Amino acid sequence: MFQAVQAVLFDLDGTLIDSAPDLGAAADKMRTDRGLPGLPLDDYRPMAGAGARGMLGVAFGMTPEHPEFLTYREEFFVNYENAMTERTVIFDGVHAMVQALQAMGMPWGVVTNKSQRFTLPLTAGMPLFASASVVISGDTTAHSKPHPEPLFEAARRLGFEPHRCVYVGDDERDIVAGRAAGMGTVAATYGYLGATDISQWQADAHIDLPLQLLKLIETA
Repeated sequence: MFQAVQAVLFDLDGTLIDSAPDLGAAADKMRTDRGLPGLPLDDYRPMAGAGARGMLGVAFGMTPEHPEFLTYREEFFVNYENAMTERTVIFDGVHAMVQALQAMGMPWGVVTNKSQRFTLPLTAGMPLFASASVVISGDTTAHSKPHPEPLFEAARRLGFEPHRCVYVGDDERDIVAGRAAGMGTVAATYGYLGATDISQWQADAHIDLPLQLLKLIETA
């Protein structure tokens, strides 16, 4: 489907890794530290892609407009920072997909809205990312997704034109950013989508399993 592809870029949380258990645990610790009952992971999982905003929304019904949001967010960040790889796992099929891309000679990388504070130690601590050619965090450039600049920066670092890259993500903002950058876009439905209707996203394709991506890519 995608022709003459030179590189594949991925979102991180919900696309390559299942970080919902650690994100949820960081927020739930805030509840239990305050004497509130813990919530099940299933309550947190659908909002894992929204980071602190999503987790604090589930844990406390708190929005960014709340006067204590920034204080609570930093507490959440510290909790997450202290245990960000305890329960996080690579999604089934991702290792095999990455190995297949490497066998094709296809460079791959990460473009996430997660800040460098978390992205760098997280990817450094997981062997999968040793073969990544580029890792762009939410604060690597002046803009984060859905702005296309992080994807443009990834393409620049790889030395490829954006239209020769494919971007895979599990959130609408990933597809919006990919389209704005002129990249081929793939929606990953195995992440945190829940009952989301992805047909409205206008992605070029979608995959229900990581290995399905390989059928969409032509290198010549």
